[in-house]
Amino acid sequence: MALKDKLEAVLNVGLRVPSIMLLEILYRWDVSSFFQKIQRSSLNNNPLFQYKYLALYLHYVGYILSLVLLTLPRQHLVKLYLYVLTALLLFTYIHTDFILDYVRSELDSGYEEPLYLEPLSMNRFSTALLAQLVVCTLCSCVMQTKRVWLFSAHLLPLVARLCLVPLETIVFINRFAMIFTGLEVIYFLASNLLVPYNLAKTAYRELVQVVEVYGLLALGMSLWNQLVLPVLFMCFWLVLFALQIYSYFSSRDQPTSRERLLFLFLTSIAECCSTPYSLLGLVFTVSFVALGVLTLCKFYLQGYRAFMNDNTMHRGMTEGITLLILAVQTGLIELQVIHRAFLLSIILFIVVASILQSMLEIADPIVLALGASRDKSLWKHFRAVSLCLFLLIFPAYMAYMICQFFLMDFWLLIIISSSILTSLQVLGTLLIYILFMVEEVRKEPVQNMDDVIYYVNGTYRLLEFLVALVVVAYGVSETVFGEWTVMGSTIIFIHSYYNVWLRAQLGWQSFLLRREAVNKIKSLPTASDLQLKKYNDICAICYQDMKSAVITPCSHFFHAGCLKKWLYVQETCPLCHKQLKSQSQPANATAVPAQDILPANPNPAEAGQGEPVAVAAEGDKTVTQNGVPVEGSQASPSANPNLELEGKAEEYALGPQQADTVDSVYLEGQVAGLSQGSGESCLRHRQPQQSASSPAAATSTACGAEL
Repeated sequence: MALKDKLEAVLNVGLRVPSIMLLEILYRWDVSSFFQKIQRSSLNNNPLFQYKYLALYLHYVGYILSLVLLTLPRQHLVKLYLYVLTALLLFTYIHTDFILDYVRSELDSGYEEPLYLEPLSMNRFSTALLAQLVVCTLCSCVMQTKRVWLFSAHLLPLVARLCLVPLETIVFINRFAMIFTGLEVIYFLASNLLVPYNLAKTAYRELVQVVEVYGLLALGMSLWNQLVLPVLFMCFWLVLFALQIYSYFSSRDQPTSRERLLFLFLTSIAECCSTPYSLLGLVFTVSFVALGVLTLCKFYLQGYRAFMNDNTMHRGMTEGITLLILAVQTGLIELQVIHRAFLLSIILFIVVASILQSMLEIADPIVLALGASRDKSLWKHFRAVSLCLFLLIFPAYMAYMICQFFLMDFWLLIIISSSILTSLQVLGTLLIYILFMVEEVRKEPVQNMDDVIYYVNGTYRLLEFLVALVVVAYGVSETVFGEWTVMGSTIIFIHSYYNVWLRAQLGWQSFLLRREAVNKIKSLPTASDLQLKKYNDICAICYQDMKSAVITPCSHFFHAGCLKKWLYVQETCPLCHKQLKSQSQPANATAVPAQDILPANPNPAEAGQGEPVAVAAEGDKTVTQNGVPVEGSQASPSANPNLELEGKAEEYALGPQQADTVDSVYLEGQVAGLSQGSGESCLRHRQPQQSASSPAAATSTACGAEL
């Protein structure tokens, strides 16, 4: 963004802040109490204050004016502020009676001779002339006009004094200058009287066109982006808060203690959320503060790389919406300042707990990925571990402080439970990170590492479930034996459903899937050394050599641990996607005789270039392409000679080179015959080296993503 665009954006926000301030003042202004004070004062006899309804109408006109200032386009808003600034300069100069004071000083002195003969008269004249020239120059610069004479009417008394006009006449000249300036202002207002009407008419026409073409939602989004409402309300609230702090310290002579500063901070925030406008300002301020904290967290963990793949979920809006819902539900703006500060402290604790949870959501995948990688950077590991330690200690400290300062009730128990859950989740993340680092240090991988990680996750998930159960039990007991409220019952119901029922259901389903996967692995036969030697292939999931393996019903070999991870996700074979069901046969029984299992990588020279390796056998043959059964590939044993003869016929008809091309297309990928039962054979052609896009690679990638 260019510097000009940045300045325009700042100007767009800064010029609209006074409109929100005016709305705040009008909301706080009590018209009835204002007129009661006037009736008790000497202004009661003034005809202007006799009409109460006129003041009420002016009150509503103020609201309309504020909304107009809020929605006015930036170009017209700049012009309006320039006009107002010029009017203030003229009004200030007239109101101070600077020229009139000069004329009175000259009358009192009685000196009517040339100015240069009297030093005092010359000094008074020079001061008045310099002040008038400054005002004229400022007004012409603000109005961007070269007609300086429009603002020079008050120079007439000075010119008259320079021309030795009698002092009594100079008084009338000064009055004429004031009347002339007033007439100029009236003429300007009259000539621009229809400007607001024309602007409103143009705006209404554009709004109707936008609504007809794009709809109300597009109109609302356009106004939201044009007015930059979140930034506008945040700036308004910060100005309000700064004024509150300044008014406090300007009335205090003694230094404030640390406890007093905390109380001052809470009471100032409570004073600055007594209206709907200031409450919205606080909501957007909290959202931007949360966004800043989460952005710093990302930057601390990943540096500038964090801004390349930014997550749209962590924008701080969750914390702001939480504050708004709690403030509206508890009637925050209707309370007294002390009660509002007390309630606001509890709400801010909830917001801080939500920010800590969002920080954990950011840090958890980064820490685990760092532990599983081979990155040796100590600085990266230090940043990750230090942030996790902060997220482990600070929520526990916050829960301790809540217990120290407040009496325990259901709402505070929810805050404390949220802090405890955050600490438990961080503890589980750190334990898994330590396990990954231990596995990295060891030369050989840790056996059953997935089971250990599952048990760690299951332990802290169980602790989370117990904490949620305690919160529900406390809330139910408080509702039954204490004061019953609709809001409390609703919170208990929502908490019971999401944090108790859904967690219990999810945990039980995970346990059942794991137990079923273990039973399936135990039911599969284990491959013997002879079978592994004849199979002569790697595990299609992890791409590692197989010293031990299990055999699926579709005669595919996998590591038992790799296949178990796959079965946690889905109950199909990773290669052919056939359904895997538990078998009742013993675990050590072999599904296929050793003589029927062909090598996975046969020598192409023995089989012939471009021709499939065929072994005569009985039973059906299933041809697969890239690990997936090809439709219509079932054939009887008698069909094999026909396939071979058709290949030869194509070779003689097309020529050797074209026949090789047809064979390479026909045999692209993996063509595997999957035998079922003993005595069946396989029709298989395997490439010497498996490509990166093979079905095993896809299977391994999918398995890793799911795990």
